Amino acid sequence: MPWIRRLLRGNPVYVRVDADGRPVTAADGRVDVAYKAAPGAKLYRASLRNLDPTGDPADESPITVEIDPPPAPDGAPAPAAPDPIIVYTDGAASPNPGPCGIGVVILDRGERREISEYLGDGTNNIAELTAVLRGLEAIAPAERARQVLLHTDSEYSIGVLSLGWKPKKNVELIAELRQLMTEFPRLRLVKVLAHSGVPENERCDQLAYAAVTRRGDGR
Repeated sequence: MPWIRRLLRGNPVYVRVDADGRPVTAADGRVDVAYKAAPGAKLYRASLRNLDPTGDPADESPITVEIDPPPAPDGAPAPAAPDPIIVYTDGAASPNPGPCGIGVVILDRGERREISEYLGDGTNNIAELTAVLRGLEAIAPAERARQVLLHTDSEYSIGVLSLGWKPKKNVELIAELRQLMTEFPRLRLVKVLAHSGVPENERCDQLAYAAVTRRGDGR
């Protein structure tokens, strides 16, 4: 679900918006807001007329994060999707900055896809962001309405893509990613601990470094 930042009586909040970046307003003129862009954050209702722009152009770009899934009609918690698309991503620069590559693993209904791509010279952050981009691009448009759980060990990627961090670098790449994320209404970014034995995260790391080793020779 996309969200944008606004000020509510001087306090920054996240406001639920539609695919065009317009606040989703109920019949009573109120919108969903949250003080944190994080799964499980408490939702509040606020009048649209009490919301003001932050003055920062970056806040006009919607971010996508599953803050609080809507309840089922009987009031029970909404069940998890039975067949989410699982994505793991990683990027590596060796040294940093230097030659960099990405690794992506996509698990979907018993099928597995892997991506290993050399990017040329860049930073680790660029590699991490590009890995997320390639992972999302690899999902067919017809499948993007499904729940997508994208795992990354990059705190930086999580921050600039779903927690409202203000990027000072890689602005164009982040804007491209944020725009692409609006096509995934049920996307959730999941932080994993690097080099902690998570099998698919470790595999992505291997794919990223293999790409750097190959240096784009096509293998």
